[in-house]
Amino acid sequence: MDQRARVPVHKSRRSFSLTGAIVATTVGVLVPVLLSTSVGIVAIALGRSSESTLFGVLIICFTAAALGGATVVTVLLGRRNRLARQQADLLSNMTHELRTPLTAIRMYAQTLQMGRLDTSPDLIRQSAETIVRETEWLESSIDRVLTWRAASRDREVAVTVVEPMSNAVLGAVERFGRMLAPDEVTLTVDVQSDTPVQHDVEGVLSLVLNLLVNAYKYTGNDKRIRVALADVDGGVELRVSDNGIGMPRNEVGKIFDPFYRIDSRLRGKAAGAGLGLAIVRHHVLQHRAQIFVESTLGRGTEFMVHFPGHNLGGERQRAGE
Repeated sequence: MDQRARVPVHKSRRSFSLTGAIVATTVGVLVPVLLSTSVGIVAIALGRSSESTLFGVLIICFTAAALGGATVVTVLLGRRNRLARQQADLLSNMTHELRTPLTAIRMYAQTLQMGRLDTSPDLIRQSAETIVRETEWLESSIDRVLTWRAASRDREVAVTVVEPMSNAVLGAVERFGRMLAPDEVTLTVDVQSDTPVQHDVEGVLSLVLNLLVNAYKYTGNDKRIRVALADVDGGVELRVSDNGIGMPRNEVGKIFDPFYRIDSRLRGKAAGAGLGLAIVRHHVLQHRAQIFVESTLGRGTEFMVHFPGHNLGGERQRAGE
């Protein structure tokens, strides 16, 4: 009864009319521009007077301006096209991701409502635990979207403290544990850090939780995830590793881009909107930390985040710079 259904999410194949507009704009401008440029060049080459030369120069300037304007329009239309595709994919993927816990919540709630389990206290308890667990998944998905919305609009308010990060990391692990069925994941936690770090507790909790959810999604049936926090020279190092599908080297540089998801042949049935690791990168930049990735295809991935100790923030280069 506790098995979690994972629905494969495919990239939207909808054809947008903006693509046709881009092609029409390109063709409709390039042909006249090429013809006009040719006329201008001929006028300059064959002209025997200053008027002919001036006429040729004006034609070339005009066509150059027209080409520049067409280029700007094409770029803007292309950007709008990409944003429309991202919006459609986000809506489709989030719909599937939210529907999974909602379906489970409704099913178990209806079972309890109909009284079919009244004679079995254990099944009642298991049903209630499943409802709570699926609610945690639902809340996590919603929080991910709200966090990205605030971050992308620079509306996120960070409240920092100077203390060891152990409590924030353990808080994320505890919340992740509430999202799991018994024995669903072999989760190893090794948190040993006393170094004070200036950090936003909610930001670190979000960072760790998103790394854990990412590890969960990209591991098979035998899920083994490890979380470690240790003091290192000049700061603190967080490690989150898994025994999942891994990724090829050419994918590593793209995984932190918003809405990006690795090749569907690799990710299998892993659902998601492609925001988790983008949020992780946002929090890394927010804390002036550095993030590194080690991954072996078919064997797993490890994320390492180096947080500078207190008063060392200015000495560390921001991730991605």
